[in-house]
Amino acid sequence: MSANGSPRRVALDVDEGVRVEATFGDTLSTRVVSPEPEIVVLAGTTRIESSIFAALEDSGIPPRFAVDLAQMLGGTVDFRRDLGGGETLRLLWREARVEGDTIGQPKIAFASLDLGDALYEVVWPEDGTGRATMYLNGEVVRVFAEPVKGARLSSVFGRRKHPIYGNVRMHTGVDFAAPRGTSVRATAPGRIAFIGRRGGYGRVVEIAHGTETMTRYAHLSAVPDSLAEGQRIAAGDTIGRVGATGTATGPNLHYEVRVDGRPTDPLSDKRLSEAIEGEAQGDAGLDRLTEARARLEDALASDLASNTTERL
Repeated sequence: MSANGSPRRVALDVDEGVRVEATFGDTLSTRVVSPEPEIVVLAGTTRIESSIFAALEDSGIPPRFAVDLAQMLGGTVDFRRDLGGGETLRLLWREARVEGDTIGQPKIAFASLDLGDALYEVVWPEDGTGRATMYLNGEVVRVFAEPVKGARLSSVFGRRKHPIYGNVRMHTGVDFAAPRGTSVRATAPGRIAFIGRRGGYGRVVEIAHGTETMTRYAHLSAVPDSLAEGQRIAAGDTIGRVGATGTATGPNLHYEVRVDGRPTDPLSDKRLSEAIEGEAQGDAGLDRLTEARARLEDALASDLASNTTERL
């Protein structure tokens, strides 16, 4: 406080550890302080009895990881048939913390699902591409580059009640709900086949992956000016921004995979993943899996040691 009782400095804590500070004097000055978060690596083990979501929630593991697992395992693992109860699920994830408080959303790094006769493992990268690799008994079976990193899967492939028209019709892709302007990335390498508008799809980008397979990214709010038809694209390249153009109830990405012109489930079709699986095969892919397994074991051992110390 100054001599007359007026404040000299005011600080306001806002979201995710960010603080706004104002200093009063001859002139008013303000600054935004964004602390450098501490990245904490965590791990957990749970047994599935009713559903993956319930198992995660009951074990104190972020239940939102059920969406990440559905994206990778859906179409390969039949959750109703293959999960009879008692399966072991182990996870490794990262959280950003400021002064002990978690900020933002946790990010999954590795998952191991043991079905007894089959061991499914998924490694998510740290390079920001969202390109995850799934292994079955130590061998690559699928690669999936998320079109919107960290988004919520809001609608799956198949027949559904249309959210606007109200009738039951085929949903030819999957929807990822995310804030307007969020980056949309190519899920596999290919060539830009179309940029423009297509009726209810709104603004779209279409990428050809060979002669048979095409991916469509719809409802986009914007497309980079540098993007052009005929241009070669790598998996993970930004090709647009999430929007609500066309027939949409809110900001989301409608993502389609079409084979020979026919829509197929993006979460189960294997032809698209073949375009990028080569990158995950061989020694590099196995090294990533070995490293992820080691990080999981280290994190579980560290957590066990910490809990033992606390009990003593």
